[in-house]
Amino acid sequence: MGWAIAVQGGAGDIPVTLAAERREPCEAAMRHCLKIGVDALKAQKSPLDVVELVVRELENNPHFNAGRGSVLTREGTVEMEASIMDGNTKRCGAVSGLTTVVNPISLARLVMEKTPHIYLAFDGAERFAREQGVETVDSSHFITQANIERLKQVQEANRVQIDYTKPIQKDEKKETPTADGDSQIGTVGCVAVDSHGNLASATSTGGFVNKMVGRIGDTPIIGAGTYANNLCAVSATGKGEAVMRATVARDVAALMEFKGLSLKEAAAYVIEESVPRGNAGLVAVSAKGEVTMALNTTGMYRACATEDGYSEIGIWPSVQN
Repeated sequence: MGWAIAVQGGAGDIPVTLAAERREPCEAAMRHCLKIGVDALKAQKSPLDVVELVVRELENNPHFNAGRGSVLTREGTVEMEASIMDGNTKRCGAVSGLTTVVNPISLARLVMEKTPHIYLAFDGAERFAREQGVETVDSSHFITQANIERLKQVQEANRVQIDYTKPIQKDEKKETPTADGDSQIGTVGCVAVDSHGNLASATSTGGFVNKMVGRIGDTPIIGAGTYANNLCAVSATGKGEAVMRATVARDVAALMEFKGLSLKEAAAYVIEESVPRGNAGLVAVSAKGEVTMALNTTGMYRACATEDGYSEIGIWPSVQN
């Protein structure tokens, strides 16, 4: 038994031809966030503190679809969501419909710790944020030029865009700055276990481009996008509706609990058998210090490390997974 951590920055149709100027900042961010998490675990921080810390860092990075880089609804607004869960106690917190909160994951933790509830959304969540004194900004802070362009592109193609799926172009030969699976689209998440087997999971997102106002995805749904118990911690990413239908995060834990599967076996079964191909990915750790990163999409930004010295940073499927 030892500590382990895994980080994800979104799964979807990420082409292997992804330009270096888009790929490299995301890989650097994965490496940076992994180091932050590893250093925190080595400093004896609790897994709950670790996953919040890492996800906050990703929320502050405009290259990812969470917090600062959140994608836009069909009305050109942001509606952010997040959830966090402690494995030992199964205490959890979730938020949706945020428009001004800089770090949704921290508000989700406050819901868990400061209220009798699990889930707050929209005006109630925003009001709670002000009551708790968390950092808020004008919603224009989250509306980046890149995401304005992506929304325009997707609306012209008359579709919604989920995670890294590439928009259908009216002119397939026309090149646009956001046409090849760049990191503006996705989810962010982190799972961690300490050397005592304590587990935690956290996930955050801006949803998907051109979503209906008020749409809620899998990220804040406990058991779908986020789950942790005394066996494992899971953070899922991909097409939210598919992840919710398959209760991805909870099913990994259930297969371990009721079928006796290993972490890797359980994650592989859920991703390969429960969710249609091209729809999901996940990162997970077990109480024993095991780690797995599974996907059935073209790619998933991801990174992991364990106390025994293993580490991996990747985007596309590899033999290690």
